[in-house]
Parts: sequence; structure tokens; C-alpha cells
Amino acid sequence: MFFRILLDVCGPIFLIVGAGWLMDRKFKLHLETLVKLNIYLMVPAFIFSRVVSAELGGAEALRIVGFTFSTIALMFIGSAIAGHLFRMPARQRQALSLATMFYNCGNYGLPLVTLAFGNYAAEVQIFILATMNVSTYTIGLFLAQARGESPGSHRKALMKMLRQPTLYAMAAGLACRGLGVPVQEWIWLWEPFDLLQAGLIGFALVTLGVQMSQTKPAPFRAPLWSAILLRLVISPALAFLLVTAFGFSRDVSASLILAAAAPTAVNTALLAHEFGGDISFATSAVYYSTLISLITTPALVYVLKLWVG
Repeated sequence: MFFRILLDVCGPIFLIVGAGWLMDRKFKLHLETLVKLNIYLMVPAFIFSRVVSAELGGAEALRIVGFTFSTIALMFIGSAIAGHLFRMPARQRQALSLATMFYNCGNYGLPLVTLAFGNYAAEVQIFILATMNVSTYTIGLFLAQARGESPGSHRKALMKMLRQPTLYAMAAGLACRGLGVPVQEWIWLWEPFDLLQAGLIGFALVTLGVQMSQTKPAPFRAPLWSAILLRLVISPALAFLLVTAFGFSRDVSASLILAAAAPTAVNTALLAHEFGGDISFATSAVYYSTLISLITTPALVYVLKLWVG
């Protein structure tokens, strides 16, 4: 069963990531363009269309949002403890917090939970993805520039947050759903959203491969070990406790735990670059956590499938 999971769940993900890596090595693709297409076009289309058509009830969705915020908060506490133990400088502590709090629930977690647990798990992931995007460009932005940047940095962070289309896609989807707007019957409008969201998973994985190709990681030293341990081991362990506390069913719980075990979000490295953080540490956390997840992910999927039955 373990090798079947490795082949059927993780295999497709890393084949497409590998294709993106090879394409970049061959053609030197423009990463910024790919990232912008993900953030400003495909992810918002995915969130809007899936929120409108989701079968999850409002109370269940709110509990998922609460779970995700709780995971972020616990990871912040864990990173603060690790930063103190390793006596990291301020910029490195900042990068550690970002690397452990925000995980790659989009171009890694979404295809992962879908392949592992099906379309219902993808619906669960919608609300994790939306919450994580909102958190990254609110909490993450202000954390990234909290060390005293240039005058006007708070305003700069706020404007970046307000420019994130994920916020508006989520709000529009909830409004259409709550007001009973028959947007799915408007073929001229719904079909473009549907086509874009259908292509997100493959496109996001190719983008991840390009990002991996263009990352130049630092040597793998002790502080990085703490980031990897928190992100890939402690986070899913805490998620198991949280799903019990929130009272989720085992099917939903498995998706939430697996999502919480995703590697560090690439956006954390972008935040470090934008606001003068420890770029080397941030990009290395993304790189190494993604590589090591090759081992941790199939093992966790195996355990979760046994647990769900």
C-alpha cells in the first residue's frame, strides 16, 4: 500500500514538478510571470468557482477557517521557541516564523489532497487555501516588515494586501452563494471561471518546478533543521490534536492533517525578499522542505489512509 501511495499520489505531483524543472533548465522561463498568473488569475478563479459550487455547509467551512488560523498561531509559537533555543538573530527568527506558519496549500497541497482523498478533500482545501492566502498577505506581510523598514512600509504592506484578488474572489463567491445568485447558469461568465480553475493544479505544479529550478539554497545547517521539523513533522502532529478539538469527521480530518504537512509556501521567500528579510534562509526552507516532503508525504498518507479506514 505504501508503494502504491508513493506511485499514485506522490508520483503525478513530482512528475509534473519535474517537468517544470526541466522546462526551466531548457528554456529559462520567466518565474515572475508564472507566479502572477497563479496569484492574480487562476487561484482567484479556482476559489470563486469552488466556493460557489461547494457542498460544505457554512458552519463546517467556518470551523476549517478556525482550524487553519489555529495552526498558524501554534506554528508562530513553535518558531518563537526554536528561535530562542538556537539564539537566532532577529532577521532569521522572522524568516523562521514565516517558513513555519505559512505552508504551500496551493500548488502543492491542493493536488496532494485531491489525489489522496478525492474531490471532497479538494473542497476542504478551498477554505484552507483562501484562509492561508488571506493570512499570508495580512499577518505575513506585517510580520515581514515589522523590523522597522523604511517610512511608509506599513502603508506599502496594507496596499499589497488590498491588491490580493483572493480576498475579493472569496467574498464574491460567498456573496453569490449566500444570496442565491444563479451564476452557474450564466454560461458566458461561469465557463471561463470553470476552465481556469480546471487548469490550476497542473499549472501550479509546473510553476513549483520552475521555482525549485531557480532556487539557490544555502547549506543545510542546524537552524534550517528546526524549520523543516516544525513544518513537516510538528505541524501535522499538532493538526491531529486540533482536528480532535474541533470535532471534525475522520474524512475531513485526514485532509486537514495532510494539508498541514505541506512544505513551506513560496510566498514566504517573496515576502523576505520584498521587505529585507533573511532571503537565504527563507528560500532554503522552501527548497529543502519541498525535497524532504518526498519522504514524509507518502508516509503520512499511508498512516492517514489506515486511520480513516
